[in-house]
Amino acid sequence: MYYQVISQCVQSLKHFDACLDKAEEYAAIKKVDVGVLLNWRLTPDMKPLIYQLQSACDYVKAAAAWLSGQAPPQHEDNEQTVGELRARILKTVNFAESVAESQYANASDCKVSLSWAPAGKVIRGKDYLLQMTIPNVYFHIAMAYAIFRSAGVDVGKMDFLGPINFVEP
Repeated sequence: MYYQVISQCVQSLKHFDACLDKAEEYAAIKKVDVGVLLNWRLTPDMKPLIYQLQSACDYVKAAAAWLSGQAPPQHEDNEQTVGELRARILKTVNFAESVAESQYANASDCKVSLSWAPAGKVIRGKDYLLQMTIPNVYFHIAMAYAIFRSAGVDVGKMDFLGPINFVEP
């Protein structure tokens, strides 16, 4: 569980943080307010990029907390600037990385309560990670990339993947 929550999901947030640089560069070149990009959406009924990033952070911090027997830290959803989004990512990464691998010892079998679950129902830690956390983190991060891309920011698949750890055969 440690690898999936910390290594994979945190890595995705860190990679997106680098895309914020590209958004700022794009805005400067095009002489547009970067806030326009942060509030961009793919369709009128879709949540904007800021929400996508807030949600990705929420799923990472919740998984790190619930799967290690803690309550997730609360973050206000009031980010409006690149700096504030960077701070949100940093708070999330710092919290997730502060959880020791040993704290996930019973994560697979722990029970996680979801506010919207049927009354009296919970989800096991392993299922929470595989059915809720990982898909939602990737969904919201992918939507944020798609939003930036549709706005013209030069981000692509390698920005999403980040560096590849190649080794000798």
